[in-house]
Amino acid sequence: MTPWALPETATIGGTEYELHTDYRDILEIMGYLDDPDTPEYLRWRIAVALFFEGEMPAKDMQESMEYLAAFISCGEKDSKPGPKLLDWEQDAKAIIADVNKVAGREIRSLPYLHWWTFLAYFQAIGEGQLSTIVSIRDKLRRGKKLEKWEQDYYRENKSRIDFKKKYSAEDLAEQERLKKLLGE
Repeated sequence: MTPWALPETATIGGTEYELHTDYRDILEIMGYLDDPDTPEYLRWRIAVALFFEGEMPAKDMQESMEYLAAFISCGEKDSKPGPKLLDWEQDAKAIIADVNKVAGREIRSLPYLHWWTFLAYFQAIGEGQLSTIVSIRDKLRRGKKLEKWEQDYYRENKSRIDFKKKYSAEDLAEQERLKKLLGE
């Protein structure tokens, strides 16, 4: 992978595969990879099946997973994830608004937008609602004092800033069982 081209095919195990590279496809794949109800091996099998056109032989699964991970991170194979400051689903409205501003158009109306182009727009986001949300999350995570305006913003937008806990179906069932025991 080179940053100067937009990959649309990949050769895995000697076979060339068409890739599903639209940003919506990748966001869907990332949603499956984050699903707490699905075992990790199955999440990756689903992600690979959604990303590569055609059936991936079991012998090529490791290589295909590594390629997919590198593709999602825009070709950076060994990128280490930092602390979680963004949630693609929870922050969708802010991301869309700020990416639209950078792109100069409504990206959701485009029939196709390559993931790497979407990421380039995303990385060009400057000051705005998303950067404010992420900055406050980072300060809270590091135990830094919020400025007065940030305190006000946090108080007024707490539900947008605090990450919503994602519970598995098993966790939700246990919560319901406990509520019934407590008579709630």
